[in-house]
Amino acid sequence: MDNDKKKILSPSAQKVQEASRVLGFDCKVIEFQDSTRTSAEAAARVGCQIGQIVKSLIFRGQVSGKPVLVLTSGANRVDESHISRYADESIGRADADFVRATTGFAIGGVPPVGHIQPLETYLDEDLLQYEKIWAAAGTPNAVFEITPAALGKMTGGKVVRVKT
Repeated sequence: MDNDKKKILSPSAQKVQEASRVLGFDCKVIEFQDSTRTSAEAAARVGCQIGQIVKSLIFRGQVSGKPVLVLTSGANRVDESHISRYADESIGRADADFVRATTGFAIGGVPPVGHIQPLETYLDEDLLQYEKIWAAAGTPNAVFEITPAALGKMTGGKVVRVKT
């Protein structure tokens, strides 16, 4: 793991660490000077496989407008038709303004917790194969380590198949 950690967390990263604590989890957010925005960048920073990186993707119900959070393995592409079936309506990728308005975070740093409003959440079954995984922590250069089981409990996410 790189040794370019900041000593004091940014406000967004602190918000994620506090949200995890309030939910009963002791997640230590690590903030780097270099980007963890992409799965490849995050995996390089923490020294893990791309599949161990949790991508937080926000979709929007095309009828209801509800936000849907998909926590997927960094190695996978989400099949939107699967998520549409789980969400009981067609969904589409949310734009940056919708993501910020519903989560309070910018694309590239959306964490699995600490959002402005509750989100319907789905957890990629492929994450369960790993002992430890790494999720975004509120900024494009912050992450935290967690087990797949703890992530499921923390988010209330339903474990599903997300890829074709």
